[in-house]
Amino acid sequence: MLNLAKLFMDDLAARLNNRVQLTTDGHKAYLQAIEGAFRSRDRLCQLVKMYGATSESAKGRYSPAECTGIKKTPKIGNPKEKHISTSYAERQNLTMRMSMRRFTRLTNAFSKKFESHCHMVALYTVWYNYIRTHKTLKTTQQLRPA
Repeated sequence: MLNLAKLFMDDLAARLNNRVQLTTDGHKAYLQAIEGAFRSRDRLCQLVKMYGATSESAKGRYSPAECTGIKKTPKIGNPKEKHISTSYAERQNLTMRMSMRRFTRLTNAFSKKFESHCHMVALYTVWYNYIRTHKTLKTTQQLRPA
């Protein structure tokens, strides 16, 4: 996992010219990869969600426990409190899972091969950005050059 996170963060850092603020969950692979790729030039914060005990009625089912709180921990630089959030990444993950049954566990379309996931993400990205008509925009979300 660390190698994939490192490859991703190295690629991201090479594409960015400006300083950024990143927020990750508690996974240590992200922290190590970001520290290596960005070399303390940016801001990083970890947002860790804390969960309560699973209720008796939910035991045995595939359902998460209730989130009882969050812990925000600055890791690099001085992150701005109002920008510490994982909401954008979580929303994109939900949109992807709802659009592609391949990413939904416990379905007959779930992919087990990593290569199958990579190919599907590439196809999804093209569809989402160039083909899908977004309801609020009434058009495709075409990427324009800066």
